[in-house]
Amino acid sequence: MTTGAPTRTETTAPPKAGLLIAVLVGSAFVMILNETILSVALRDLTVDLGVPATTVQWLTSGFLLTMAVVIPITGYLLERFTPRAVFLTSLSLFSAGTLLAALAPGFEVLLAGRVVQAAGTAVMVPLLMTTIMRLVPPERRGATMGTITIVIAVAPALGPTIGGAVLAGLGWRWMFGLVLPLALIALVVGARYLRLTSQTRKVPFDVVSVLLSAVGFGGLLYGLSSIGESGGGEHPVPPWVAIAVGVVALAVFVGRQLRLQRADAALLDLRVFTRRPFSVAVTTSVPLFMCLIGASAILLPLYLQTVLGVSTFVSGLAVLPGGLVLGLLGRPVGTLFDRVGARPLVLPGAIATAAALWLFATLGAGSPLVAVIGIHVLLMAGLGLMMTPLMTEALGSLPDHLYSHGSAVLSTLQQVAGALGTAVFVTVAALGSAAGAAAPDEAGLRTAFVVAGVVGLVALVSATFVRGTRRDGPRSDDDAVAADSAA
Repeated sequence: MTTGAPTRTETTAPPKAGLLIAVLVGSAFVMILNETILSVALRDLTVDLGVPATTVQWLTSGFLLTMAVVIPITGYLLERFTPRAVFLTSLSLFSAGTLLAALAPGFEVLLAGRVVQAAGTAVMVPLLMTTIMRLVPPERRGATMGTITIVIAVAPALGPTIGGAVLAGLGWRWMFGLVLPLALIALVVGARYLRLTSQTRKVPFDVVSVLLSAVGFGGLLYGLSSIGESGGGEHPVPPWVAIAVGVVALAVFVGRQLRLQRADAALLDLRVFTRRPFSVAVTTSVPLFMCLIGASAILLPLYLQTVLGVSTFVSGLAVLPGGLVLGLLGRPVGTLFDRVGARPLVLPGAIATAAALWLFATLGAGSPLVAVIGIHVLLMAGLGLMMTPLMTEALGSLPDHLYSHGSAVLSTLQQVAGALGTAVFVTVAALGSAAGAAAPDEAGLRTAFVVAGVVGLVALVSATFVRGTRRDGPRSDDDAVAADSAA
C-alpha cells in the first residue's frame, strides 16, 4: 500500500463466524422491525395522544431521520472501537429506548424513546454489513448478503403485520413491551459470543460534520413534513426555509468531507463514489427505499384503513404475503447474483416495482382486498430482485479499508430515502385530500401513489446502468489508491 493510504481495520475470521453473523442478523432484525411496527397504529395514536396524523407520522420519520444522522458516524466508530464494544453499545441504547417508549405518558416521551431506539439501531446495520464483507469470501457474499435482506427489507415489511396483531389484542404499548425481552436476550447472547479479533486506530471525530449532517437531514425532513401538517398555513419555521437550510447544510457537509478525506480525517469518506458500481447501485437504491418504506409500509396501511375501512389487524395481515415473498427471495436471489451478476436480476425487479406502484394508483374504494394483496406481492417481488444484488454490487466493488465507510454511506442514504419517501408521500396525500379531512382520503392517496409510480420509473431508468457482468471480489488497495489519485 502506498504512503498515505488509510490504515486498514483488520478483522480475523473466528472459528464461529457463522454464529457471529447469526447473532448480528437476529439482533438487527429485532431492531429494524421497529421502523414500521407503529405504521398501522397511526390512526389509534392520533386519538390516544391527541395529535394530528401528520405529527404522529414523525414516530416513523423521526426514527428514520435519527438513523440517518447517526449512521454517518459509524465509519468512525468501526475504526475507533472493537465490534464487540459497538455491538453492546448499540443493543444497550435500543433496549433503553424501548423501555422508555413502552412507559411513555404522552407523544413527546414516546418520540424521545423512538429517537433513543433509532440511535442504537443505526449502528447495527453497518456493523453487520462490514462484518460480512470481511468474514465471507467474495464467491459467497451474494448468498450471505441475502440474509441482510431479511433484516433491512423484510423486518420493515412485517412491521405492520406484527403491529396490527399486537394492536388488535393488547394495545400499542405492547409493541414495545414484547420487543424488550427479545432485545435483552440478544444483548446477553452477543455479550457472550461476539468476540472478534480486531485492530483499532485513533481517528479524529469531526463534530462540525456531525452537526452539518443533523441540520441537513433534519431540515429536509422537517420542511417536507411541515408542509403536510400545516396545509400551507402558518408554522413556527416556514417549511421552505427549513428545506433550503437543509440543502445548504448538506452541500457544506459534502464539501467538508472532500477536504477532510485528503488527510484521511473525513467522518464519511466519499471516495467510495469513485467506484462506478457503487455509485450506480446507491443511486438505484434511493428510489427503491423511498417506495419500500413510504409507499408499502406507510401509504398502503393508510389506504386499507381509511379507504377500504378494514381493521388494523386485517391491514397487517394484508401485507403479510408480500413480506414473506420478500424474505423468501433474499437467499435465492443472492445465490443467483453469485452466478450471473446484478443486471439480470435488477432490471426485471425494477420493471415489476414500477408496474406495481402504478397499479396501486388505480385502486379505489371499491377495489377488492385480494387485488390489493396481489399488487403488494408484485411490488415486494420486484424489490426482492433488486435489493440483495444492489447491496452486494455496491460493497463488493470497494477495497477493504473503505468497507465501513461504504456500508455507512449505503445505510445512510437508504434511511434518508425511507424518511424522505414517508414525508413526501404523506405530504402529497394530505395536500391532495379534501380540505379539513382528518386523514388522507381516496383522492389524496391516489395522488401519492402516482408520485410513487414516478419514483418507480426513476428506479427503472437507473437500473439500466447496472453492469451486466459479475466481478469476483473487491479491488485491491493499490488499485483503490490509484483510482483515488486519478479521481
